[in-house]
Amino acid sequence: MKAGVIGLGAMGAPMARYIHATGGLTAVGNRTQAKADALASELGVRAARSAANFADCDVVVLCVSLDADVLENVAALAEVLKPGAIVVDHSTVSVETARRAAATLGAHDIGFLDAPVSGGVEGARNGKLSIMVGGDAAQFERVQPIVASYAARITHMGGTGAGQATKAINQVLVAGINEAVCEGLALGEKLGLDADKLLPTLMAGAASNWFLDKRGATMLRDEFAPGFKCQHMLKDLRIVQGIARDTGIRTATLDQAAADYAELIERGYGEADTSALIALKRVRAQAESDAA
Repeated sequence: MKAGVIGLGAMGAPMARYIHATGGLTAVGNRTQAKADALASELGVRAARSAANFADCDVVVLCVSLDADVLENVAALAEVLKPGAIVVDHSTVSVETARRAAATLGAHDIGFLDAPVSGGVEGARNGKLSIMVGGDAAQFERVQPIVASYAARITHMGGTGAGQATKAINQVLVAGINEAVCEGLALGEKLGLDADKLLPTLMAGAASNWFLDKRGATMLRDEFAPGFKCQHMLKDLRIVQGIARDTGIRTATLDQAAADYAELIERGYGEADTSALIALKRVRAQAESDAA
Protein backbone atom coordinates (compact mmCIF):
# COMPACT_ATOMS: atom_id res chain seq x y z
CA MET A 1 0.00 0.00 0.00
CA LYS A 2 1.20 3.49 -0.87
CA ALA A 3 0.90 5.95 2.02
CA GLY A 4 1.16 9.68 2.46
CA VAL A 5 1.41 11.81 5.59
CA ILE A 6 0.03 15.33 6.05
CA GLY A 7 1.19 17.21 9.14
CA LEU A 8 4.87 16.84 10.03
CA GLY A 9 5.03 18.23 13.54
CA ALA A 10 6.38 16.55 16.65
CA MET A 11 4.01 13.61 16.15
CA GLY A 12 3.58 13.43 12.38
CA ALA A 13 7.26 13.44 11.40
CA PRO A 14 8.16 10.36 13.49
CA MET A 15 5.08 8.59 12.11
CA ALA A 16 6.26 9.32 8.58
CA ARG A 17 9.70 7.90 9.37
CA TYR A 18 8.20 4.67 10.73
CA ILE A 19 5.97 4.28 7.65
CA HIS A 20 9.03 4.90 5.47
CA ALA A 21 10.86 2.11 7.29
CA THR A 22 8.14 -0.31 6.11
CA GLY A 23 8.71 0.78 2.51
CA GLY A 24 5.24 2.25 2.17
CA LEU A 25 5.79 6.02 2.29
CA THR A 26 5.19 7.85 -0.99
CA ALA A 27 4.56 11.52 -0.13
CA VAL A 28 4.67 13.97 2.76
CA GLY A 29 2.98 17.34 3.11
CA ASN A 30 2.91 20.18 5.62
CA ARG A 31 1.48 23.67 5.87
CA THR A 32 5.07 24.96 6.06
CA GLN A 33 6.49 23.79 2.74
CA ALA A 34 10.11 23.89 3.88
CA LYS A 35 9.40 21.25 6.51
CA ALA A 36 7.88 18.93 3.90
CA ASP A 37 10.77 19.55 1.51
CA ALA A 38 13.35 18.75 4.19
CA LEU A 39 11.74 15.49 5.31
CA ALA A 40 11.05 14.41 1.73
CA SER A 41 14.71 14.97 0.86
CA GLU A 42 15.84 13.04 3.93
CA LEU A 43 13.59 10.06 3.15
CA GLY A 44 13.73 10.14 -0.63
CA VAL A 45 9.99 10.60 -1.13
CA ARG A 46 7.73 13.18 -2.78
CA ALA A 47 7.23 16.58 -1.13
CA ALA A 48 3.57 17.41 -1.72
CA ARG A 49 2.62 20.90 -2.80
CA SER A 50 -1.11 20.23 -3.03
CA ALA A 51 -3.62 17.50 -2.32
CA ALA A 52 -3.16 16.30 -5.90
CA ASN A 53 0.28 14.99 -4.93
CA PHE A 54 -1.46 12.31 -2.82
CA ALA A 55 -3.69 11.08 -5.65
CA ASP A 56 -1.86 7.75 -6.00
CA CYS A 57 -1.93 6.98 -2.26
CA ASP A 58 -4.01 4.13 -0.88
CA VAL A 59 -3.81 5.63 2.62
CA VAL A 60 -3.30 9.21 3.76
CA VAL A 61 -2.41 9.84 7.40
CA LEU A 62 -3.46 13.20 8.85
CA CYS A 63 -1.87 14.66 11.97
CA VAL A 64 -2.89 18.31 12.21
CA SER A 65 -3.90 20.66 15.01
CA LEU A 66 -7.46 21.92 14.59
CA ASP A 67 -10.90 20.79 13.48
CA ALA A 68 -10.79 23.33 10.66
CA ASP A 69 -7.46 21.90 9.46
CA VAL A 70 -8.93 18.39 9.31
CA LEU A 71 -11.98 19.52 7.37
CA GLU A 72 -9.87 21.61 4.97
CA ASN A 73 -7.57 18.70 4.18
CA VAL A 74 -10.42 16.23 3.89
CA ALA A 75 -12.28 18.46 1.44
CA ALA A 76 -9.18 18.71 -0.76
CA LEU A 77 -8.40 14.98 -0.57
CA ALA A 78 -11.99 14.07 -1.42
CA GLU A 79 -11.46 15.60 -4.85
CA VAL A 80 -8.27 13.70 -5.73
CA LEU A 81 -8.07 10.34 -3.94
CA LYS A 82 -9.24 7.26 -5.80
CA PRO A 83 -12.33 5.35 -4.66
CA GLY A 84 -11.39 2.85 -1.98
CA ALA A 85 -8.58 4.97 -0.54
CA ILE A 86 -8.65 5.62 3.22
CA VAL A 87 -7.84 8.71 5.27
CA VAL A 88 -6.61 7.99 8.81
CA ASP A 89 -6.91 11.05 11.03
CA HIS A 90 -4.67 11.10 14.12
CA SER A 91 -5.70 14.62 15.10
CA THR A 92 -7.72 15.29 18.24
CA VAL A 93 -10.99 16.88 17.16
CA SER A 94 -14.67 16.74 18.03
CA VAL A 95 -16.87 13.73 17.37
CA GLU A 96 -18.97 15.90 15.05
CA THR A 97 -15.90 16.87 13.00
CA ALA A 98 -15.02 13.19 12.60
CA ARG A 99 -18.53 12.46 11.34
CA ARG A 100 -18.46 15.40 8.92
CA ALA A 101 -15.09 14.27 7.56
CA ALA A 102 -16.39 10.72 7.09
CA ALA A 103 -19.45 11.99 5.25
CA THR A 104 -17.40 14.24 2.95
CA LEU A 105 -15.09 11.40 1.95
CA GLY A 106 -17.84 8.78 1.90
CA ALA A 107 -19.63 10.73 -0.82
CA HIS A 108 -16.61 9.91 -3.03
CA ASP A 109 -16.35 6.29 -1.86
CA ILE A 110 -13.26 7.13 0.19
CA GLY A 111 -12.90 5.71 3.69
CA PHE A 112 -12.24 7.64 6.89
CA LEU A 113 -11.02 6.50 10.30
CA ASP A 114 -10.85 8.83 13.29
CA ALA A 115 -7.77 7.55 15.10
CA PRO A 116 -6.48 9.92 17.80
CA VAL A 117 -3.35 8.88 19.65
CA SER A 118 -1.96 8.91 23.17
CA GLY A 119 1.62 8.53 24.31
CA GLY A 120 3.06 11.96 23.66
CA VAL A 121 6.11 12.91 21.66
CA GLU A 122 8.05 10.08 23.30
CA GLY A 123 5.48 7.57 22.12
CA ALA A 124 5.67 8.87 18.56
CA ARG A 125 9.48 8.87 18.51
CA ASN A 126 9.64 5.36 19.93
CA GLY A 127 6.83 3.96 17.75
CA LYS A 128 4.83 3.10 20.88
CA LEU A 129 1.63 5.10 20.57
CA SER A 130 -1.75 3.93 21.80
CA ILE A 131 -4.27 4.49 19.00
CA MET A 132 -8.04 4.52 19.47
CA VAL A 133 -9.97 4.08 16.22
CA GLY A 134 -13.50 4.80 15.08
CA GLY A 135 -14.94 3.80 11.72
CA ASP A 136 -15.57 0.83 9.47
CA ALA A 137 -14.04 -2.43 10.75
CA ALA A 138 -12.96 -3.59 7.28
CA GLN A 139 -11.17 -0.29 6.63
CA PHE A 140 -9.53 -0.59 10.04
CA GLU A 141 -8.14 -4.00 9.09
CA ARG A 142 -6.78 -2.68 5.79
CA VAL A 143 -4.71 0.10 7.37
CA GLN A 144 -3.33 -2.02 10.22
CA PRO A 145 0.05 -2.78 8.54
CA ILE A 146 0.77 0.95 8.19
CA VAL A 147 -0.56 2.17 11.53
CA ALA A 148 1.10 -0.70 13.41
CA SER A 149 4.52 0.63 12.38
CA TYR A 150 4.29 3.37 15.04
CA ALA A 151 1.89 1.86 17.57
CA ALA A 152 2.19 -0.23 20.71
CA ARG A 153 -1.58 -0.78 20.77
CA ILE A 154 -4.34 -0.18 18.21
CA THR A 155 -7.95 -0.65 19.29
CA HIS A 156 -11.06 -0.44 17.12
CA MET A 157 -13.50 1.29 19.49
CA GLY A 158 -16.59 1.30 17.25
CA GLY A 159 -18.19 3.40 14.55
CA THR A 160 -17.16 6.83 13.31
CA GLY A 161 -16.51 9.17 16.23
CA ALA A 162 -15.75 6.40 18.73
CA GLY A 163 -12.03 7.11 18.46
CA GLN A 164 -12.53 10.77 19.34
CA ALA A 165 -14.92 9.87 22.15
CA THR A 166 -12.26 7.57 23.61
CA LYS A 167 -9.63 10.31 23.30
CA ALA A 168 -11.96 12.62 25.23
CA ILE A 169 -11.93 10.17 28.14
CA ASN A 170 -8.15 9.88 27.84
CA GLN A 171 -7.77 13.64 28.13
CA VAL A 172 -9.98 13.86 31.22
CA LEU A 173 -7.72 11.31 32.93
CA VAL A 174 -4.55 13.00 31.69
CA ALA A 175 -5.72 16.42 32.87
CA GLY A 176 -6.71 15.08 36.27
CA ILE A 177 -3.37 13.33 36.75
CA ASN A 178 -1.56 16.52 35.72
CA GLU A 179 -3.54 18.49 38.30
CA ALA A 180 -2.76 16.04 41.08
CA VAL A 181 0.94 15.59 40.27
CA CYS A 182 1.67 19.31 39.93
CA GLU A 183 -0.27 20.16 43.07
CA GLY A 184 1.42 17.38 45.02
CA LEU A 185 4.93 18.31 43.92
CA ALA A 186 4.32 22.00 44.61
CA LEU A 187 3.26 20.99 48.10
CA GLY A 188 6.37 18.82 48.45
CA GLU A 189 8.51 21.84 47.59
CA LYS A 190 6.77 23.97 50.22
CA LEU A 191 7.34 21.24 52.81
CA GLY A 192 11.04 21.13 51.97
CA LEU A 193 11.16 17.51 50.82
CA ASP A 194 14.19 16.24 48.89
CA ALA A 195 13.06 15.67 45.27
CA ASP A 196 15.75 13.03 44.70
CA LYS A 197 14.12 10.95 47.43
CA LEU A 198 10.52 12.00 46.90
CA LEU A 199 10.14 11.08 43.23
CA PRO A 200 11.41 7.47 43.38
CA THR A 201 9.43 6.92 46.57
CA LEU A 202 6.21 8.04 44.89
CA MET A 203 6.97 6.02 41.77
CA ALA A 204 7.38 2.86 43.83
CA GLY A 205 3.85 3.06 45.23
CA ALA A 206 0.23 3.64 44.25
CA ALA A 207 0.97 7.21 43.11
CA SER A 208 3.09 5.96 40.20
CA ASN A 209 2.02 7.27 36.76
CA TRP A 210 3.45 8.23 33.36
CA PHE A 211 3.33 11.99 33.95
CA LEU A 212 5.14 11.79 37.27
CA ASP A 213 7.77 9.50 35.76
CA LYS A 214 8.38 11.50 32.56
CA ARG A 215 7.84 15.05 33.83
CA GLY A 216 8.36 15.04 37.60
CA ALA A 217 12.09 15.76 37.65
CA THR A 218 12.01 18.26 34.79
CA MET A 219 9.15 20.33 36.20
CA LEU A 220 10.97 20.59 39.54
CA ARG A 221 13.91 22.02 37.58
CA ASP A 222 11.60 24.48 35.80
CA GLU A 223 12.24 22.79 32.46
CA PHE A 224 9.09 22.92 30.35
CA ALA A 225 10.18 22.03 26.82
CA PRO A 226 7.18 20.40 25.11
CA GLY A 227 6.11 17.44 25.12
CA PHE A 228 2.55 18.45 24.81
CA LYS A 229 1.90 22.18 24.79
CA CYS A 230 -0.44 23.92 27.22
CA GLN A 231 -2.33 25.52 24.33
CA HIS A 232 -2.99 22.11 22.80
CA MET A 233 -4.19 20.74 26.12
CA LEU A 234 -6.66 23.61 26.48
CA LYS A 235 -7.91 23.01 22.94
CA ASP A 236 -8.49 19.34 23.75
CA LEU A 237 -10.18 20.07 27.07
CA ARG A 238 -12.61 22.48 25.44
CA ILE A 239 -13.49 19.77 22.92
CA VAL A 240 -14.12 17.38 25.81
CA GLN A 241 -16.28 19.95 27.57
CA GLY A 242 -18.41 20.14 24.44
CA ILE A 243 -18.71 16.36 24.29
CA ALA A 244 -19.57 16.10 28.00
CA ARG A 245 -21.97 19.02 28.13
CA ASP A 246 -25.16 17.06 27.51
CA THR A 247 -24.25 13.86 29.39
CA GLY A 248 -25.37 15.03 32.81
CA ILE A 249 -22.18 13.89 34.56
CA ARG A 250 -20.23 16.08 36.98
CA THR A 251 -17.09 17.47 35.34
CA ALA A 252 -15.34 19.25 38.21
CA THR A 253 -11.90 17.86 37.31
CA LEU A 254 -12.30 18.70 33.64
CA ASP A 255 -13.57 22.21 34.35
CA GLN A 256 -10.77 22.96 36.84
CA ALA A 257 -8.13 21.76 34.41
CA ALA A 258 -9.58 23.86 31.58
CA ALA A 259 -9.60 26.94 33.80
CA ASP A 260 -6.03 26.31 34.95
CA TYR A 261 -4.65 25.85 31.43
CA ALA A 262 -6.51 28.97 30.26
CA GLU A 263 -4.82 30.89 33.07
CA LEU A 264 -1.43 29.40 32.20
CA ILE A 265 -1.81 30.61 28.62
CA GLU A 266 -2.72 34.09 29.88
CA ARG A 267 0.51 33.99 31.91
CA GLY A 268 2.54 33.24 28.76
CA TYR A 269 2.91 29.46 29.03
CA GLY A 270 0.98 28.55 25.88
CA GLU A 271 4.02 27.06 24.13
CA ALA A 272 5.33 25.33 27.25
CA ASP A 273 4.80 21.70 28.21
CA THR A 274 1.70 20.88 30.23
CA SER A 275 3.94 20.27 33.25
CA ALA A 276 4.25 24.07 33.48
CA LEU A 277 1.03 23.70 35.47
CA ILE A 278 3.26 23.45 38.54
CA ALA A 279 4.05 27.16 38.10
CA LEU A 280 0.40 27.94 38.70
CA LYS A 281 0.23 25.63 41.71
CA ARG A 282 3.30 27.36 43.16
CA VAL A 283 1.73 30.78 42.69
CA ARG A 284 -1.37 29.68 44.55
CA ALA A 285 0.65 28.05 47.30
CA GLN A 286 2.64 31.26 47.75
CA ALA A 287 -0.50 33.41 47.72
CA GLU A 288 -2.10 31.24 50.38
CA SER A 289 1.10 31.31 52.44
CA ASP A 290 1.28 35.10 52.22
CA ALA A 291 -2.37 35.41 53.22
CA ALA A 292 -1.79 33.23 56.26
